[in-house]
Amino acid sequence: MLVVRVLVAGALAVSGWIHLDLAATFDAIGSTITLGALFRVQGVAALLVAAWLLVQRRSAWPELSALALGAASAAAVVLSVYVRLPAIGPFPEVYEPVWYEEKVASAVTAAVAAAGAAALLVRRRRGAVP
Repeated sequence: MLVVRVLVAGALAVSGWIHLDLAATFDAIGSTITLGALFRVQGVAALLVAAWLLVQRRSAWPELSALALGAASAAAVVLSVYVRLPAIGPFPEVYEPVWYEEKVASAVTAAVAAAGAAALLVRRRRGAVP
């Protein structure tokens, strides 16, 4: 399962890099908290969880974090295309009804991270530490 762990970490790292790369593009969206700032938070979180997943094998927390981050990120990307997510408090409205290369890559890598993390958790539940 080391291969799956490395795959999940790699997918999170790519997702994080994409978000950090695109963050400046979205700095003008929002006032108190910009969409660019949210992209930076997701990017840094993805990179940190990827590293944590590679160094910590005894605890399920890195796998749970990878699952949550990957699933939330994949859902956010897909929803941003099909649903106008309203502004809530300081968070900006999110709606970009187009698919482009970076967005597809972000959705795919986040989904791969979530699926791989779920597989690691299932394996752990069955008694084998991945």
